[in-house]
Amino acid sequence: MTQAATKEALTFEDFKKEVLNDYKTARISRECSLLGRKEVLTGKAKFGIFGDGKEVPQLAMAKAFKNGDFRSGYYRDQTFMMAIGALNIQQFFAGLYGHADVVHDPMSGGRQMGGHFATHSLDENGEWKNLTQQKNSSADISPTAGQMPRLLGLAQASKIYREFPNADKEQKFSVEGNEVAWGTIGNASTSEGLFFETINAAGVLQVPMVMSVWDDMYGISVHARHQTTKESISEILKGFQKEENTNGYEVLTVSGWDYPALVDTYAKAAQIARTNHIPVLIHVKELTQPQGHSTSGSHERYKSTDRLQWESDFDCIVKMRSWMIDNNIATNEELDTLDAELKKEVLAGKRTAWEAYLNPIKEERTALVQVLNAVAASSANKVFIEKMIADLNSIKEPIRKELLATARKILRMVIGEAGQHTLAAWIKNYTDEIQPKFSSHLMSHSAKKAENIEEVTPVYDDHSELVDARLIIRNNFDKIFENHPETLIFGEDSGNIGDVNQGLEGLQEKYGETRVSDAGIREATILGQGIGMAMRGLRPIAEIQYLDYLLYALQIMSDDLATVQYRTAGKQKAPLIVRTRGHRLEGIWHSGSPMGMIINAIRGMHVLVPRNMTKAAGFYNTLLQSDEPALVIECLNGYRLKEKMPTNLGAFRTPIGVVETIKEGKDLTIVSYGSTLRIVEQAAKELLEMGIDVEIIDAQSLLPFDRNHDCVKSLQKTNRLLVVDEDVPGGASAYILQQIVDEQEGYKFLDSKPETLSAKAHRPAYGTDGDYFSKPSAEDVFEKVYAIMNEANPEQYPSLY
Repeated sequence: MTQAATKEALTFEDFKKEVLNDYKTARISRECSLLGRKEVLTGKAKFGIFGDGKEVPQLAMAKAFKNGDFRSGYYRDQTFMMAIGALNIQQFFAGLYGHADVVHDPMSGGRQMGGHFATHSLDENGEWKNLTQQKNSSADISPTAGQMPRLLGLAQASKIYREFPNADKEQKFSVEGNEVAWGTIGNASTSEGLFFETINAAGVLQVPMVMSVWDDMYGISVHARHQTTKESISEILKGFQKEENTNGYEVLTVSGWDYPALVDTYAKAAQIARTNHIPVLIHVKELTQPQGHSTSGSHERYKSTDRLQWESDFDCIVKMRSWMIDNNIATNEELDTLDAELKKEVLAGKRTAWEAYLNPIKEERTALVQVLNAVAASSANKVFIEKMIADLNSIKEPIRKELLATARKILRMVIGEAGQHTLAAWIKNYTDEIQPKFSSHLMSHSAKKAENIEEVTPVYDDHSELVDARLIIRNNFDKIFENHPETLIFGEDSGNIGDVNQGLEGLQEKYGETRVSDAGIREATILGQGIGMAMRGLRPIAEIQYLDYLLYALQIMSDDLATVQYRTAGKQKAPLIVRTRGHRLEGIWHSGSPMGMIINAIRGMHVLVPRNMTKAAGFYNTLLQSDEPALVIECLNGYRLKEKMPTNLGAFRTPIGVVETIKEGKDLTIVSYGSTLRIVEQAAKELLEMGIDVEIIDAQSLLPFDRNHDCVKSLQKTNRLLVVDEDVPGGASAYILQQIVDEQEGYKFLDSKPETLSAKAHRPAYGTDGDYFSKPSAEDVFEKVYAIMNEANPEQYPSLY
């Protein structure tokens, strides 16, 4: 008997009812998968990837999953989501159809393909719900093993809350740290580095994580012998088995078709993780994939006849059904009748979901056709327009693209006619109404949106000293940790030595190893720790030692962190602050400034580039008032430069998306950021000796850039523009140029071609000479500005060369 059967006060009738309910969930899930494939093949849906063959172990996982727990899984967990009450038939199909309405598709509002699951952590105002009173699923992503780093942070949050209950000020995130983070992954994806990095980190940190590996022996068409040493993830992870006086894992194995063994295994795993904060890996073997990997192909192409027969015999639902009959829970006839009823239920749910998806579009078409008929009546192109109206009406199952494309093509045919204004107004109103369904919530819509946080300037008095700038960062972090018990910082060398530049000096001793901690050399899971903890109400600061190392974590930042609000249509958030340092150090590997790569990869995050430590500290203070994720890049060569110590540490705030004019001028505008500004300032002094007066603008923030359009206001005065950047040609300089010339329409005020000055296309060479010949120098800036002025006035500024 299963543990479920032996629970105190659980009668056989209660047990029978529970098992039958599980069977119903499994059968509904299977029918959804089967019917879902048909919907793709008939063209109603674009693509399908389903959880058939994995139903029974997911039932067992759901039994052990409690309120407050979190899932971080992959796209085959539909049965689990159904079992915890977070997904019904209509919602399953709404996701398959891409229904762009979070009411119908609560997983993503049509923004992700079906199979990507999420629960709602936020209310309608973007504020946290009480996550301890619901079962939670962090929003899935498609990249294989991409769910792993976040899983680590979701589990670590419980450990933090158990040690620091005051961090949960609103009592919405944890009950004594008893929550478990549950991960799921396919066996083939355990070959990814992110899987091993996370497994190692969780074993080191000893967090309450239960990791399930669904093993059906294939990764798409590739057999496990090509994927995993010994063809078994549990075999090669035996060295992680926790022993007395060591950290590590409890490693369990179970057959995926054995319902009672699965229930017992998951109950055991939950108890170990929940009570003792020991991670558990469950290798669920002997699973099947009845429809193959996805709707893109057939598994008959790569599986042998014997394997296909085995999969038929050992299908987990077939085996569960046999076990139920053998244990007098139901007869074969009763289950046949139940199967037929459930099949009808799924079909009805599918129809309801399709009608809910299609009917609003049909109503929109009706409204458009009325407008088009009126436009056609007075048009010289009436015959052609009526033909297009007829074609539009003939579409049995229209999509919004067809409506809008038809309207826009007809608009070209009525230019100058009476109906032009009417149709143009319809197009604009329709676009304004529909576009947000696909484009909203890239950033927060709440009152805590970072752009809403007002600036507070640093305050100085007669006693304010000039100090090493690192002390401003350090003392400001001290105030942050003192005032915000929910904050913590972690990274390589962040703890014991107080980071490589002593910006955290002495803070571990003051606040403890949990809140100011060292991490292994594993950038992706450092980011993952931050994402998961931020999803559970903490305010983590994840430190990546140098900007170049950010590339190890860029995929996680891009695919996961930057898209959290967008891919959940505003129903989840992860306000993680990522701290790093860069610019101007000499050498290929520690001096890169790959800003173009970064700003184009992490839309959905703020990218902040303070020129000094006071500005950087102000950004941290601003971000802790907001609910959006951000990357702060401190100037690596600025920690020992002198700055004045403010008296309002922890309180002053640098505004986000606001540039600062640090030198007024009349002849030309130079826009730059970070350490390069010091070079620009030096060149400006030398240019002034030649009678050239430049205006210098510090971008401060690249995402967003110059919300107040102060750059174009400068161009109205100087009429010339130079963007100076130490990224490669066409990197951040091209982005800044596009923002000023295109977005701000700065071209209207230019008397000369807008110019950029960037680093060379290669990585910076080593040494001071390598820096000089690789990145812009003060002489480069001087000569670039002088050349622009020479072209404008060659008599006053004769050519240098």
